[in-house]
Amino acid sequence: MTNKVMLSVEEEGADDLRLDELARQLRSVLLDTDVEDVQPHVTGEAPPGTRSGLAVAAGGLVASLGSLPLKELVGLVVAWLKSGRTHRTVHVEMDGDVLELDGVDSDTQKRVVTDWIARHPAGAGSTT
Repeated sequence: MTNKVMLSVEEEGADDLRLDELARQLRSVLLDTDVEDVQPHVTGEAPPGTRSGLAVAAGGLVASLGSLPLKELVGLVVAWLKSGRTHRTVHVEMDGDVLELDGVDSDTQKRVVTDWIARHPAGAGSTT
């Protein structure tokens, strides 16, 4: 088990630049908390001839929870989704287990979120 969480932002009709902008917005929100770190999701080496040495997934982030409980991170993502004017989705992945969030308040989504969080006790947050 790990305390790293992968986040993938999606928006209908968005190109890679828009997805990166949305990921930066979400990253900013998360960095204002007790999360240890949030970085772009690096997928490997950049293609030859590009300025960067690394390739990143458009809209992808990797968060190190630190002392931030997983439940709180998920709540922050849901609040961020609700604050948008467009329909967005964020896939939250921990230990290969993926949770899809769309910001919609429904009893079904709340149960799915609760069950998903319960499967990841390592993300409960530090008590020290």
